[in-house]
Amino acid sequence: MDAKDILGLPKTSLPIQEKKSRPQKDSQRKPDGISREVYALTGGLAPLMPAIDSSQLKKKPPSDEKITWQWLPFTNSARKDNLQLYHWVRVVNGVPPTGDYSFVKYNKSVDIIKYTDEEYEKYLMDPMWTKEETDQLFDLCERFDLRFIVIADRFPSSRSIEELKDRYYSVSRALIIARASSSAEVATNPLVKEPYKVSQEVDRKRALSMYLSQTKQQERKDQEVLAEAKRITESRMPTKVAEESEIAAASNAGAEATENAISGDPPSSVPPTSTAVPPTSTADNASTLASLRMLRVYLRTYALEQMVQAASSSAGLRTIKRVEQTLQELGVNLKPRVPTKAVCAEHLELRKEILTLLNLQKQLQYKEAEGRDGSYTETPSTPKDRTFIPDSMSFGGERVGKRDQKRKAPGRISEAPSSPAQSKRPRKLKASDL
Repeated sequence: MDAKDILGLPKTSLPIQEKKSRPQKDSQRKPDGISREVYALTGGLAPLMPAIDSSQLKKKPPSDEKITWQWLPFTNSARKDNLQLYHWVRVVNGVPPTGDYSFVKYNKSVDIIKYTDEEYEKYLMDPMWTKEETDQLFDLCERFDLRFIVIADRFPSSRSIEELKDRYYSVSRALIIARASSSAEVATNPLVKEPYKVSQEVDRKRALSMYLSQTKQQERKDQEVLAEAKRITESRMPTKVAEESEIAAASNAGAEATENAISGDPPSSVPPTSTAVPPTSTADNASTLASLRMLRVYLRTYALEQMVQAASSSAGLRTIKRVEQTLQELGVNLKPRVPTKAVCAEHLELRKEILTLLNLQKQLQYKEAEGRDGSYTETPSTPKDRTFIPDSMSFGGERVGKRDQKRKAPGRISEAPSSPAQSKRPRKLKASDL
């Protein structure tokens, strides 16, 4: 009897829940050359540095090769005395290596030009040098491979290094030019293209000696002087100075063209035109001329730009754009290609005329709009045959009397002509006036 019999439960077996199988982790094999503790700490992560296979550290030679080291003699082809020396050589399977000495490739020699007695008498004569000294110099140059410090130490007479160099390179240069069929053939030769200069070499060595013999205090002073010079140079090169230097590259004829453009005197070939320029524009032009006179030399195009800006200072941005659009429609460049005196004056005069034309068109539009507004406010009491008298208008096109017209009611307009815009409103009647 079990617990189910006591509790009266049926003896049916419950469904067994299957355990979920966990995915097996891929077992990583510990690489060779790493201890178990280090591998457990890293957790199989990639090392910071690439691992080197331990098998590559020591490569075993093939089984069919037998390597030995032997003490064998060798000869050096760079030597002229056929001296025989010994060294250790790696021998494979008992066969010693063949060929020349491995360090022969570092034996470099300088090709020294040779000359004959006829060439010396014809091209190489020098009152400061004898033929025996020149021969000794070239022998030492060939022996010591142009190491002139060693050559100067071995040279029999007291000659400086610069004198020895000058004599050798001058002789070599004269021989190369004399043996060439044409000058173009040896034009790219270094000795011909860049001849040796004794004075430059002496100055270079003296400056180098002075620099190397400086004390710490002198070096500190030199650095302070260089820093101060750099600061002064930077302070003298702002944007304005750069512009003035660019302006100073031109002739002084732009001032006369600017004066003619400001005074309004056109050239003799251009008839005088009546242009209405605001007084503020003339004042700006006068100040611009005064600032240009301070510059002794400037470009004509720069003077023209300054005068155009002064003439357009009273106009708005849209008006300036319309002036430029009108110039493009007329086929005129915004900046003259040949800014002579007459061209600059006529260009500025054309801009003034276009600006005056645009102002007159604006005034006409305001007059037409004001006339339409007056016809809408007419009443039956207004005579039909009365002509409309527009109010006064300022230069900018602003209507002065329009505000007074809006204040009047349509039915209160009298038959008498309206008062000017500047007159006061009629006084109201009081009780004492009746």
